[in-house]
Amino acid sequence: DTVVVAGFKLAKSSTAREDGRHGCHLELSEEAGSAIYVHKILGECLNNFFLLFPNFIMPFQSVAPKYVYTPLNHLKDGTVVNLYGVVKFFKPPYVSKGTDYCSVVTLVDPSNVKLTCTLFNGNLDSLPKIYKVGDIVRFHRIKIREYNGQMQGITSVGFASLTFDGTVGAPVVPRTSSKVYTFMDEEQKTIEELRKAYWLTNSSKRCPDTSPVSSSGKGLLKANSFALQVWDGTKCPYPTWKVPVEARDLEGEKVLLHQLRNLTADILVYDNHVQLAKSLKIGSFLRIYSVHTKQASADDADISHIEFHLHGGTCYGRGIGVLPESNPDVKKLKAFLESVDLADSQNTESMSSVELDGTFNNVKDLESHLQRCQQLSVTVLTDHQHLNNTELKTILNSMAPQQYRIRAKLRTYKPQKLYQSIKLHCSKCNSLQEVPDGDDFDFILQGSAVTAPNPELHNTSWYDSVMWTTQDQKPRKVDIHFVKHDEMLQQPEDTLLMIEG
Repeated sequence: DTVVVAGFKLAKSSTAREDGRHGCHLELSEEAGSAIYVHKILGECLNNFFLLFPNFIMPFQSVAPKYVYTPLNHLKDGTVVNLYGVVKFFKPPYVSKGTDYCSVVTLVDPSNVKLTCTLFNGNLDSLPKIYKVGDIVRFHRIKIREYNGQMQGITSVGFASLTFDGTVGAPVVPRTSSKVYTFMDEEQKTIEELRKAYWLTNSSKRCPDTSPVSSSGKGLLKANSFALQVWDGTKCPYPTWKVPVEARDLEGEKVLLHQLRNLTADILVYDNHVQLAKSLKIGSFLRIYSVHTKQASADDADISHIEFHLHGGTCYGRGIGVLPESNPDVKKLKAFLESVDLADSQNTESMSSVELDGTFNNVKDLESHLQRCQQLSVTVLTDHQHLNNTELKTILNSMAPQQYRIRAKLRTYKPQKLYQSIKLHCSKCNSLQEVPDGDDFDFILQGSAVTAPNPELHNTSWYDSVMWTTQDQKPRKVDIHFVKHDEMLQQPEDTLLMIEG
């Protein structure tokens, strides 16, 4: 047969001395648009044909490559394989210490084996487009290495990926930035089987359903923090914190921001997520992962409110994902947002004192806002003005429960330090003890160093252990526990250590 190879890269062979083959080889990849054409005629006959008809162009047939996919329980160290897997955990792409983007993905398949992959690429769009746990990915040419008895996957030359929605019954449409890729009919069957296998075995321990939100505004606070205003067409049932952003620093359509003032939630973004938050376009559809939600109170108010924080780092998959408008969840959200009647939702809402404190900087601003609210027939309730101030001695002599409004000066409060609100409990003798202060704690640590480490506590699921012997006159056993990060051991200089003994 005569074969034509197009769209390849010529590279030096690193194994030429060992295998005695040619000093160069051809590297083919889907992203480069590589293709193979085959003509089913014996080479000698074809040569004679071209001698007789040198200007004749013989039609060639394009042959799609046949890929072999390796189950996760058959992976071997040092191999480059193709595989399918269901996403059990992932981190949205983030900027690594170098110039590349990085994404961490943990996969499972029906063999019940887990594989954690660390993927790097200078092009953000070349990394897998994963939106949620349960998505299905296809990796071509991923390199497998063994580290501490566990298989790990890393990107290699020609790495390519496709991502599919893992929901049973959803259309089998691949998500990829590559313009050229192959997808066989039999692979659709693989997708359906993985969908059913995953949802059947994980139906009782699935993550709660997640929905996207729409970005309506954003504003700069400090160099290491940024505020996002997002909404999903509903209103939080609890008072929410309004991040104090200067009006001149707030981006977004002013009229729309005013209409959505009681529907949006402010999310404060920190550190490594600030760069991405700044680049977001107003109106983008987002899925924000691992947001810290906490209940807090303003310094000068007794009304608690909900705060949303996206802290720095990437632990627990923390990050921001931007969803395309073609995403099924986005289509549902857009349809719902279009059905929301903003006029009705605003006319029936009242603003709490927390919102007022975060919105107005002086009395004139507040008075002018109240006048506008009166024109819109909106009731403003602040600090329960219908209640008179009551003296503390009256409250102490009254029977509970009652409602009062007081004005008082704070003299002291307990506990003054957080650790004082915690007790140490012994499960054997049922006794309670105070948490020791600094001096007592040092003494306890010195005493515990005499005790030899317990070998039964070695090598758990979240750390690996090594025992060393000191070179002192009285040698001691010291355990070093290397803490894993997202189920993987990091480089030694980046590893958190726990030292025992």
